[in-house]
Amino acid sequence: MKVSEVVVREPMCPHRLVLEHLTSRWGVLVLIQLLERPYRFSELRRAVGRVSEKMLTQTLQTLERDGLVHRDAKPVIPPRVDYSLTDLGREAAVQVRALALWTEDRMAQVEQARERYDARRGATG
Repeated sequence: MKVSEVVVREPMCPHRLVLEHLTSRWGVLVLIQLLERPYRFSELRRAVGRVSEKMLTQTLQTLERDGLVHRDAKPVIPPRVDYSLTDLGREAAVQVRALALWTEDRMAQVEQARERYDARRGATG
């Protein structure tokens, strides 16, 4: 069975869940940002933008559980926690960034397609 068949047929299969984590709204942005360098939580939140503390925490925990993000808590006062990509996370982030760059490069074509679609829908609609 091909991977594409498993993704479609098995909604709860493990690799589909990881794919959802990688391509979630905040997962994509966190992975791409962490490709640059390690970040502290507050720095990462500012860099990603418009993400709540709760959502960023959940996203980081999910990516850490999947082995993509490393959480380094330093026993100092005040506490310092740094987040970075694991080797597996770096590999995944490169793939996600490629998709993001493709989207950026093709946005004009997407917008044209949307306009054609909307024009057809408006004409029939």
